Amino acid sequence: MIEAVLFDLDGTFADTAPDLGEALNHVLALRGLPTLPLATIRPQASHGSPGLLKLGLGIEPGAPDYDDARNDFLQHYEAHICDRTHLFSGMSALVAELEQRDLPWGIVTNKPHRFTVPLMEKLGYAKRAACLVSGDTCEQAKPHPMPLLHAAELMGVNAARCLYLGDDLRDMQAAQAAGMIGIIANYGYLDPASNTSAWPAAGSVQTPFALLRYLTP
Repeated sequence: MIEAVLFDLDGTFADTAPDLGEALNHVLALRGLPTLPLATIRPQASHGSPGLLKLGLGIEPGAPDYDDARNDFLQHYEAHICDRTHLFSGMSALVAELEQRDLPWGIVTNKPHRFTVPLMEKLGYAKRAACLVSGDTCEQAKPHPMPLLHAAELMGVNAARCLYLGDDLRDMQAAQAAGMIGIIANYGYLDPASNTSAWPAAGSVQTPFALLRYLTP
């Protein structure tokens, strides 16, 4: 019996790729490089600034220009964090149904607290969530189970009675390690090359509202 539902943020709860993509293209434009189409950026949007800077500039942490590029990216993203970001179709209806059923819900993301809370506030869901666990809330981030276990503790729910919806392998690994039921958000930022059938998940959904079938005994 599911007693609480947890969501990843980027690529699961909200479509943040447009604003993340604009931040990456801002970094590219500053360096006189051609910008990238959203279709190219979207599959990497769940990987945050490290994944996007690798995509756009081919650099990783430790590279000479990495810190400057990351600062440019984060400053632009912070200033435009919810210009075009929106909930995925069906997510608002799902959340309303969870609340109607008195099922607490929350966010567990690797996005830093600096961005998680302002974004959720702008979307209008910060106060409605039972918990907001960011990538720097705990000592470890996903795929470590610590953030999910912390979320369950904050909600006062046994982890085994929590369902976690996410669009990345690390989400399912974290759910498995936490003893939660992991469900793949197929509508999210999945890389076309991903072999989701090999992920440690209990199932998948094509739309957010379809998650309800996993909540009925």
